[in-house]
Amino acid sequence: MNTRVCRWGILGTAGIARKNWKAIRLSGNCEVTAVASRNMDAAQRFIDECSAQVPPGSVPTAVGSYEELLQRDDVDAVYIPLPTALRHQWVIRAAEAGKHVIGEKPAALNATQVAEMLDACRDNGVQYMDGVMFMHSQRLPLVRTLLDDPQRIGKLRRMACQFSFAGDEEFRRRNIRTHSELEPYGCLGDLGWYCTRIFLWIMQGQMPVEVRARTLSHLQGDSSPEPVPGEFSAELLFPDGVSATFYNSFVTENQQWFHVSGDRGYLRVHDFVLPFHDAEVDAEVGQDVFSVNNCEFHMEHHLTRHAVREYDAGHDTAQEVRLFRNFAKIVLDGNLDPSWPEWTLKTQRVLDACYQSAARDGSPIPLEGTPRS
Repeated sequence: MNTRVCRWGILGTAGIARKNWKAIRLSGNCEVTAVASRNMDAAQRFIDECSAQVPPGSVPTAVGSYEELLQRDDVDAVYIPLPTALRHQWVIRAAEAGKHVIGEKPAALNATQVAEMLDACRDNGVQYMDGVMFMHSQRLPLVRTLLDDPQRIGKLRRMACQFSFAGDEEFRRRNIRTHSELEPYGCLGDLGWYCTRIFLWIMQGQMPVEVRARTLSHLQGDSSPEPVPGEFSAELLFPDGVSATFYNSFVTENQQWFHVSGDRGYLRVHDFVLPFHDAEVDAEVGQDVFSVNNCEFHMEHHLTRHAVREYDAGHDTAQEVRLFRNFAKIVLDGNLDPSWPEWTLKTQRVLDACYQSAARDGSPIPLEGTPRS
């Protein structure tokens, strides 16, 4: 029986790391061996509090510096939930230490930094993957089957997406996502990463040829030198006449949907980032019919629900658990997968173009290396 596991170090004690502590525990092929913080007491407190709710197989070691964790022999891979401004530095250091990497998103401050990170990972023979959980959901193969059925959606024409939440006063004043030095892209980086990724996934990796975008409102934390996007909208043009739009916000209440329109029907997912609390994830396909019979005019609503069994979170079927399980399999098998770094770089390139367009009052930004139709 193969009992090998991927041994994880966690760099930083951000809130999302608590969810992934449980994901690692449930994966079946991973374990946390060390947690690092700039303050060892904070690392120990993180371990104690997580262990109280999700006991580990063996108790991880609290480490008082990120560098010390990277030098440990009992760490195969690191999860890096540090602020965006710090990721470039620590991904490269992790790669140079021979550690595989899952990094939170956005991956870095710009595509140049991302390319340098990915070069370091490739040169040192380690896997890189960003932490987009929905990419590992069993819902995506279902959605792909529906999109590929010519009788359901037909020829793709339009995509739309919204990911938003309304942060409270504490969030707006003190959260790192409203600090321009740590998270300069604001809601675009934190939320737009997901909208951009789902568009790229639907387009099977094909890049847009042009983007236009605007920052609709700003937020500025108490200690932030400059404001960051608090509301953001973008329009993306793809080859063959396909277009897309997304809206992100830190001031608009919870929504996380995408909608795909074709010449035969449409597909909608209401919870593509954080699945609603349930034992299934689903997608809806609509083929509404406008019916006319002499004086009778009706719009008939025809909707079908398609679902797969998968818990929303904290279960061995959940998407975040699959993320760590899939990554560990790559590490343990020793077969690096270059598609994951490619997804990251493409997503960052689109975000950079959106940010540049907004800075130029919505001017169109072409994406270099992308053919125009």
